[in-house]
Amino acid sequence: MKLLIACLLLPLFAFAQTTYLHCGRLITGTDEEVLTEHTLVVTDGRIAMVEAGYLEPTDSVAVIDLRAHTVLPGLIDLHVHVESQSSPTAYSERFTMDPADVALRATAYCRKTLEAGFTTVRDLGGSGVNVSLRDAINRGHVVGPRIFTAEKAIATTGGHADPSNGRNRELSFDAGPEAGVINGPEEAYKAVRTRYKNGADCIKITATGGVLSVAKDGSGPQFTDAELEAIVAAAKDYGMHTAAHAHGVEGMKRAIRAGITTIEHGSLMDEEAMALMIEHGTYYVPTLSAGKFVAEKAKIPGYFPPVIVPKALSIGAALQATFKQAYDRGVKIAFGTDSGVSPHGDNAGEFVYMVEAGVPPLEAIRTATVTAAEVLGMEAELGQLSVGFLADVVAVPGDPREDIGVMREVMFVMKEGVVMKNSPTSSRK
Repeated sequence: MKLLIACLLLPLFAFAQTTYLHCGRLITGTDEEVLTEHTLVVTDGRIAMVEAGYLEPTDSVAVIDLRAHTVLPGLIDLHVHVESQSSPTAYSERFTMDPADVALRATAYCRKTLEAGFTTVRDLGGSGVNVSLRDAINRGHVVGPRIFTAEKAIATTGGHADPSNGRNRELSFDAGPEAGVINGPEEAYKAVRTRYKNGADCIKITATGGVLSVAKDGSGPQFTDAELEAIVAAAKDYGMHTAAHAHGVEGMKRAIRAGITTIEHGSLMDEEAMALMIEHGTYYVPTLSAGKFVAEKAKIPGYFPPVIVPKALSIGAALQATFKQAYDRGVKIAFGTDSGVSPHGDNAGEFVYMVEAGVPPLEAIRTATVTAAEVLGMEAELGQLSVGFLADVVAVPGDPREDIGVMREVMFVMKEGVVMKNSPTSSRK
């Protein structure tokens, strides 16, 4: 019934040029304090005014009543994989699903993500279907968040994200730059240029082994300094920022020194790595949700292949303690969940884990608004409810300063001025 109501409301607000949002509590993303009793004026997909009090509308203005809610900028998740989701059958699906199957299933993941309040995501690696999903959403053919995608991640031979891993010799193949696998600086340049040709917005590398790859090593470095420097240089040539999957500390340090934009996971980060991140201005995307998920599922017999279980139990469990140390040290934190490992739509659980580790609620929210927008180079468009910014707006019941868990209960979602979800709120014309 709620979904039906939301769908029926879509035409009403999609075609209203001006909408007033009456906000009981308002987190703008820039103000230090939460504002009360304000009106957001949305015109043609952007924030036109932020006014104290509840403005009275004219006949041509639609009003959405969010006086019982906390209203905040549309949320940004910097680490998702929109094409898939962990399950005991995930490893066999690469042999049984066609790209069309992947794409159609992913549309459901995209809708769940948007309805959870995440109006923008950064997809950090898939088959290339993620590029088509981005374009379909931008054209209005599919409902979902705004996607910035890395297309395929870049790995080294046998490394995490080498698509030929885990196959028998008959099915294995020698993957190269087209498949996102490189050996040496020249191939690094070609792989980045291929990602650009294929429509990527950013570059993702796997600087160390990974937990969920079908390989024993989950933490060793997998790129040389020269390869990393070539990847970062090539990405800069094409105006793309870079993200490095990294669990082990040596691969992490190499990536930071090379100029990587974000470190993903950072499970075994040490004091030296933290100091390097502060020195180089590197952002840390902790993905606590994924660490919790894999550590829990590794205890279920048969959920993961046997080679993965010890990695999931050790590395996954280390994330929250590492995150707390990095936060206390002053490393820049940006929000990311690794949804696709953890379930799509549960993204807001990351806020809960951050607050459990000692981050004040408003700071945790800021990692998914202002800071995440900075990483994407979209700080003039996203992450704030300020005049001129895109009207990406979400609302939750209650006050997240008192109970961060309400971030899991998003009741209202607007993306570029169009209402995508409007559950128990009232509206009037």
